[in-house]
Amino acid sequence: MNTLRRFQNGNMSIPASTAWYLSDLGEFRGKQELYTRQSPQRLKVLREHAMIESAVSSNRIEGVSVEPVRIKVLLATPRPLFRDRDEEEIRGYRDALAWIHRDAPHIAVSEESIKRLHGLTRGQIWDAGLYKEKDGDIIERYEDGRERVRFNAVPAANTPAAMAQLIADWEACLAERWVPPLIALAAFNLDFLCVHPFRDGNGRVSRLLWLLQSYQLGFEVGHYISLERLIEQNKERYYETLETSSQGWHEGEHDPWPFINYVLFILKTAYREFAEHVGEVKAPRGAKRDLIIAGIDRLAARSAGATVIGGFTISELEQVCPGVSRDMVRTVLREQQKLGGVECQGRGPAATWKKKG
Repeated sequence: MNTLRRFQNGNMSIPASTAWYLSDLGEFRGKQELYTRQSPQRLKVLREHAMIESAVSSNRIEGVSVEPVRIKVLLATPRPLFRDRDEEEIRGYRDALAWIHRDAPHIAVSEESIKRLHGLTRGQIWDAGLYKEKDGDIIERYEDGRERVRFNAVPAANTPAAMAQLIADWEACLAERWVPPLIALAAFNLDFLCVHPFRDGNGRVSRLLWLLQSYQLGFEVGHYISLERLIEQNKERYYETLETSSQGWHEGEHDPWPFINYVLFILKTAYREFAEHVGEVKAPRGAKRDLIIAGIDRLAARSAGATVIGGFTISELEQVCPGVSRDMVRTVLREQQKLGGVECQGRGPAATWKKKG
């Protein structure tokens, strides 16, 4: 019984804490376009640092690391010579990141792409890109040599069917809006980790899927701030919420919200850090005007939701142009009205605007 399926019947209410995260992330996403129009050189540096940090941190979480002096060689050299498997896996993770950064809109969340991500991160090992052949529980090992079973994963024989069902549920959840998309993203990540489809490397693949799906939902902060670094910095909370939310998963009696809130917390932390780097930079000349015009286009293209189909109010336009004053919104609307691009229908607060042509 997976998490996404539990949302299908609509009987799980969203906690207030989760709703607050969604609200904050919606606001950050609204500002994202404005942020990414600023300081190209600074953004280039952020992208380069995020790539390095993500490859190093995601592997280090799993106990895979290399000497600091080798990192630049591994990640920047077109065809580096590897000294050991750790170096190969770190470079493989970097290649998987590059694929996502480059082609995210065109990468289907499918068994084929998931296996490809696993194959990239596991290098030349014999079962790279292959589902597990033997049952394997998730074991926690302590420094003193003790072990304990933290979770009983889906049996190997049931893994292909479980993965096919998970992907089908992901597609249906987005299409039918069982829950807000970010909750679906976090639920998918939890379910993937509980299925545990590969013998090894599941954590790394889960983080790559998290990045891919966030891009496809329009949350692109992972391009500039390493989500993997933030997860590593909050590793204890990661494992705690994962264990808490996986208890009772097989029976459909688990509480997914601790892990879902953790995922949203990481995304919010990334956006806050991103804003600290670029949010206070003065917007380039014309950026706010372009943002308003883009907002007009988006609202005019809606098939429903505005006061008049194809129309919008000033308040609605303000909501899709965060950081822009109402005076600026009015100025651009008047400018576009004189140019014949929009027309005003009605007067006062209830007045609607409509794009012409």
